[in-house]
Amino acid sequence: MLPETLQENELAGGLAHGELTLQIEPDDILAVLEFFKRHQKFERLSTVTAVDRYPMEPRFEVVYHLQSVARNLRIRLKASVSAEIASATAVYAAANWYEREVFDLFGVVFSGHPNPKRIMMPDDWEGHPLRRDFPTHGFKYSYGEQK
Repeated sequence: MLPETLQENELAGGLAHGELTLQIEPDDILAVLEFFKRHQKFERLSTVTAVDRYPMEPRFEVVYHLQSVARNLRIRLKASVSAEIASATAVYAAANWYEREVFDLFGVVFSGHPNPKRIMMPDDWEGHPLRRDFPTHGFKYSYGEQK
């Protein structure tokens, strides 16, 4: 049985690459993740990533890959957002570093994240290098004196 928030909204989805893919409203993402973890036994969050759909709006698609090890099933959840979505760390602790990586490389903000700092780029790096409008050859950047 689906939670009330899901019953009220029609789910869009289908099979893609042999996996069920569901398009989720961003405001429902935590309820959906909780449902799949607690009631459908998808105990593993294997990835959180993003797709930049620039110049379309909403610009980003945040993608979650869930796995049920016991049932040997996988599911893909997608949420289209302009710039921000709730952090999944309260449901899946594994979301921590994945969300930091998505923030660092795409600039998507995960509200409620316990440590929203850059993880791959230097702290003073300007911009997000996986955005489609990031310069192809990057910005001129000095990495400072190496020791």
